[in-house]
Amino acid sequence: MKLAALKGEYDAIYSLGHLCLAAIQMEKNDLRQFAGPLDWVASYNLPQVTRLLANRFAGFLEYGNLKFVGYANDKIMMVQDTDYDIVSNHDFYTHNNFPPHYAAYPEIKAKYDRRIARFLEKAASSSSMLFIRTEATQQEALELKKVLSGLVAKDFRLLVINHVDVPGMVELNWDIDKVVAVQFPNVEIWEGNNHLWTGIFSGVTMSDSD
Repeated sequence: MKLAALKGEYDAIYSLGHLCLAAIQMEKNDLRQFAGPLDWVASYNLPQVTRLLANRFAGFLEYGNLKFVGYANDKIMMVQDTDYDIVSNHDFYTHNNFPPHYAAYPEIKAKYDRRIARFLEKAASSSSMLFIRTEATQQEALELKKVLSGLVAKDFRLLVINHVDVPGMVELNWDIDKVVAVQFPNVEIWEGNNHLWTGIFSGVTMSDSD
């Protein structure tokens, strides 16, 4: 699918990882109406994200699967869901969590459960959805698209952005229905490509529905 086909109005737009980058850029471009379950986590392993979606998030962030893996900074620890290989790096604060005991877990789990419920409701009811994934191979994108086809009741698009050694944006010809794939420069992904994200989102709008 060509980049031009991405333009249009969507009832919901969601980040599918791999980091917080897509969610940040959605906010910068006024396209993040509500929080998604994968906005603020590290999900490098796309096949596991695809499995998570296929399972409709069953078992996600179960207490028994949590493992402390390090510190995001001096205030926040990184906690991995070992079943899905996804790391929370914005939720577990050092002042009230002491591995293996996570005192803040009930409120964190409740927050994610709310986001998951809304995600699944949007998938079931939206006329058109846009999903954004940074870092995916062509085969991984194909498998993700297949799972999304079974999850989303109506129409959707999947935007894949890979960061590689290119001087500017490069559109890829993956020839996968509903999937748009591009490459961005990988020199400084957090701020250096702001203009490219703005260009990608030009012509992408959100409907007025809640």
